[in-house]
Amino acid sequence: MSIRKKNQQLESIIGYTPPKLYTGKSGKDWYIGFYAFDPELNKMRLKRIKINHIEKISERRKYASDLIIRLSEKLRAGYNPFIEQGTGKGYMLFADVCLSYERTITRYLKDGILREDTYTGYMSYMRNLIKYNSSLPIPITYIYQLNKDYANNFLNHIYIDRENCPQTRDNYLGWLRVFASYLTKNSYHSSKFTDGLDVLGKRSIKKQRTVIPPNILDSLKTWLINHNKHYLLACYILHYCFIRPKEMSKIKIGDISVKHQTIFVSGDIAKNRCDAVVTLNKKIITLMIDLGVLTYPTNYYLFSSGCRPGVEYRSEKQFRDYWHLHLRPALKLKPQYKFYSLKDTGVTAMLRNNVDKLSIRDQARWHSVLMADIYTPHDIQDANELLKDYDTDF
Repeated sequence: MSIRKKNQQLESIIGYTPPKLYTGKSGKDWYIGFYAFDPELNKMRLKRIKINHIEKISERRKYASDLIIRLSEKLRAGYNPFIEQGTGKGYMLFADVCLSYERTITRYLKDGILREDTYTGYMSYMRNLIKYNSSLPIPITYIYQLNKDYANNFLNHIYIDRENCPQTRDNYLGWLRVFASYLTKNSYHSSKFTDGLDVLGKRSIKKQRTVIPPNILDSLKTWLINHNKHYLLACYILHYCFIRPKEMSKIKIGDISVKHQTIFVSGDIAKNRCDAVVTLNKKIITLMIDLGVLTYPTNYYLFSSGCRPGVEYRSEKQFRDYWHLHLRPALKLKPQYKFYSLKDTGVTAMLRNNVDKLSIRDQARWHSVLMADIYTPHDIQDANELLKDYDTDF
């Protein structure tokens, strides 16, 4: 690190010098002077407060003495003369406010106000914002500097520099709006800095789904039968039951009913926070019996270490990791074929096999059958028979 940069960092930490009375060479230019860190220039700058308007010298000295005491107290409390007034606690350090926000959402997670995946996402967005700030030639120092222009530049960095998709950029904007609300509620900002920033939006484009072809599914099944049947069970549950990986990681043996051929998904682990029962087909039941997973204690997780039943919780990351580290290189899978693609493939297959949309809705635990339209392939979107021969006198 250069000496100049070290000095700038030291100045930003020191923040100010003690205010003093200056009378000038002729004794006519009286002012209180002190240096304070200017975040716009990223260096210390002299601040002068003239007191020539007080005519009597004795009163001028008394006023200066009192003003120095008041300024010293304000400077120790975080006051900065080069920051706009009226921003509440806007002079608080950016790093300190970020830390305070992280502590707040950690408490929200502990109290069940935030879901774990939401918390993880927020923390990731915050880390990337801090990383972006530290990469700038002149990083912001105080929280008031986190304004609309700064946020727009950050979003451009996410979308253009990092080449993320529009949805990712909009996800960051969504989090920035949450953070902006936190800042206004806690008087760090007087208004939301995200006002006026618009989402790129999906432009009503039908969502593109990456469906895995039958020949790839067959290769996948054959390879897993020979190498890892427990992971094959995870693939089956995602493909046939549409249970999300996050939910799958928290399923326990006691949630499975062979008699009723169901898996109970508690609202405590479900994305929509609603209890639900999902149907198991015979193929899954047969594989479970073959693997002996139903002989384990009811409090064991179905997918613990190595995707085998166990008492230790393992996150859904292990499903993605196995896919990337083992299946992809072994079968030379294309990047667009992901573990979660098995769900999209399963829904599409049910539609092709004329399974009614109500059954698919219930199995996938969607709020509406309209969700099925996202997955419906164009080649099975038939014309309305009632309209094929419809005619009028026109």
